[in-house]
Amino acid sequence: MSQNIHHAHKSSAKVVFEKAVLVGLIHGYQTEDKLKEYLDELAFLAQTAGAEVVKIFTQKLARPQRATFIGTGKLAEIAEYVEAKQADLVIFDDDLTPMQQNNIEKALKCKVIDRSFLILDIFARRAQTAQAKTQVELAQLQYLLPRLRGLWTHLERQRGGIGMRGPGEQEIETDRRIVKEKIARLKQKLQTIDRQSTTMRKQRNDMVRVSLVGYTNVGKSTLMNLLCKADVFAENKLFATLDTTVRKVVWDETPFLLSDTVGFIRKLPHSLIESFKSTLDEVREADILLHVIDLAHPQFEDQMNVVNATLREISAGDKPTLVLFNKTDLYETLRFDEYLPEDVKADIWRELHETWQTRLNGQCLFISALQRDKLDILRRMILDAVQEQYTLRYPFRAEGKQAINA
Repeated sequence: MSQNIHHAHKSSAKVVFEKAVLVGLIHGYQTEDKLKEYLDELAFLAQTAGAEVVKIFTQKLARPQRATFIGTGKLAEIAEYVEAKQADLVIFDDDLTPMQQNNIEKALKCKVIDRSFLILDIFARRAQTAQAKTQVELAQLQYLLPRLRGLWTHLERQRGGIGMRGPGEQEIETDRRIVKEKIARLKQKLQTIDRQSTTMRKQRNDMVRVSLVGYTNVGKSTLMNLLCKADVFAENKLFATLDTTVRKVVWDETPFLLSDTVGFIRKLPHSLIESFKSTLDEVREADILLHVIDLAHPQFEDQMNVVNATLREISAGDKPTLVLFNKTDLYETLRFDEYLPEDVKADIWRELHETWQTRLNGQCLFISALQRDKLDILRRMILDAVQEQYTLRYPFRAEGKQAINA
């Protein structure tokens, strides 16, 4: 895998990183090619959380095994590897039931988590504001509640590390009832924060709102910084931004609000979608969406579909949308041979443009935020869309302006 990302535990100043083994299953609709895509992404997730991926195991089954998810032979093979290499944790690409997780941990004698728990762990690390921290803690507790019995057995042997951030051990270990009470309190706290957020949004209601959306790590925060000179954290890691950032922008005496939101991902835990509903309200209540896509990613169309499906799930799928194919510079570096003739390159680009212009009714643009390529055209397209929204919202103002100009 690519370079190790070191992670320092809070309990020690020493830099450590956990050795992780990934496990994926080829079954039903999940083909071998599709699983490879998922496992590549899982490896990136693991590295983002602070692990070094040392081995990947895959198995083909008609369906997941009820008791152990994978077959007993494969489980024994993984157990042998884990013991020989002293691996710290095993990460499954699919969600495990509490029973499966408990049985697998007994067999492997090490920490076992699934994709959802890994994503929750990354969110726990990334959360900065009170709202994000509350949302993540709620999602973690809802995920952990049915898994309490098996969870703490391995904690007696190994503490800290990936999957252990967030709710304290004593808080969860004490009693199921306490966890349920904590969940109720967090929900109440979120309702209060939601009301405050709703009030703030209402105060800005007379302005057109533009929201950046897209898969995680496609360049939304970089683009946000360029468009409005905001100081938004941007990094080549998954979920670099959790909290919605909103900035007022004024172009050609036309004001509007621009927001950057948390990135979407495949197999996003449902508890996270539920907990982050208030954060996603910024998307739901936006007038215009800027759907940013990493054109250089081999599965960018799949990522597009994931984002579109999530937008439909939060009732934001029918908004005016401008699709931005970002990272054209990286696309050219990865896809074009250095000896490829310029006229052939031009033909490839022309065909790509024509294909997507047709499919998206002209509502798309190919850009490079890093190279600032086509940003002037992008500004013009956004401004036209914003002014169109103001015309729809306040037609009498537009008529007045035309009369004055005449």
